[in-house]
Amino acid sequence: MRLAPKLLVFLFILLFQLSSFGQKTIFNDESSKDPEIGVVEHLDEYLPDGIYITGIDSQRVLLTDLIDKPTILNFVYYRCPGICSPLMEGLAEVMDRSDLKPNEDYQVLTISFDPTETLDLAQRKKTNYLNLVNKKESIAKGWHFYISDSASIAKATNAVGFKYKRVGNDFTHAASVMVISPDGKITRYLNGIYFLPFEFKMAVIEANKGQSGPTINKILQFCYSYDPEGQTYVLNVTKVAGSIILFFALFIFLYLVFKPKRKKV
Repeated sequence: MRLAPKLLVFLFILLFQLSSFGQKTIFNDESSKDPEIGVVEHLDEYLPDGIYITGIDSQRVLLTDLIDKPTILNFVYYRCPGICSPLMEGLAEVMDRSDLKPNEDYQVLTISFDPTETLDLAQRKKTNYLNLVNKKESIAKGWHFYISDSASIAKATNAVGFKYKRVGNDFTHAASVMVISPDGKITRYLNGIYFLPFEFKMAVIEANKGQSGPTINKILQFCYSYDPEGQTYVLNVTKVAGSIILFFALFIFLYLVFKPKRKKV
C-alpha cells in the first residue's frame, strides 16, 4: 500500500501530459478557437444564398438550388498533390460499396476551392475517379464536379467551417466532407480519407430526416494527426503510446490498491 501514493502522483503527471497532446489538432469543434487550417463544425446551420458554382456543362448555378436531396459536399483542389486524391478515392470506394443509389438517395457535389482551376481539369478528375468504380453509370449521375469564383468559394467554405491556407502554389487543408439535408442544413461531418459504409449510410439517412449528429470518428482523429509538410495523415505515436501507458499504469494502480492482503502465518 505504500506504493499507492507514488503511483497516484505518476498517474496525475501522465494525465496532465496527455491532456496537453493534440491541442493543435486539425479538427476542432465550435467551443474552441477557430484554427487557421482545419474544420470547425457548423452543425444545424444552413448554407447561405448567393454561392455560385459552375459545372462541367458550363452552367453557372446557385449551390442551394442544387440541393434537393441528401448531399455530400466536399471541397478539394483538383491538382492537389496530397490528401485530395486519397479523399476522392475514399469517396469513390464508399459510393461503390454502399447499397444507397447515387442521384436517387443522395448526391455528391465536389467543388474546387482554387478559383484558377478550369472545367477541363474538373472533367478529367471526374473521369479518373469513375474509372475506379464498378457502378460507373449511377455514380456518374450522382457525383458532380464544379469550379467557382473566389467570392463564392470564400462564402461556401466559411459557411461549413472549412479552413485552408495557400502555401506557394498549393494549399494546406484538411480532409473532410459535409453532409447536407435537402433543405440545406449541415447535419454531419465525415472527417478523414476513409469512410465506413455504415457511417456513410446513416449520415445520408439522417440528413434526409434533417437530423444532425456528432462526428463519430473522434478516436481516429485522436490517433492520427495531419502532417502539413507531407500533406498526409500520420499515426500520432506519442498520443497512442501515452494512452497505452496510462491504461497500464491505471491497471497496476488499481491492482495494488485492491489486491487481497496475504494472511500472516
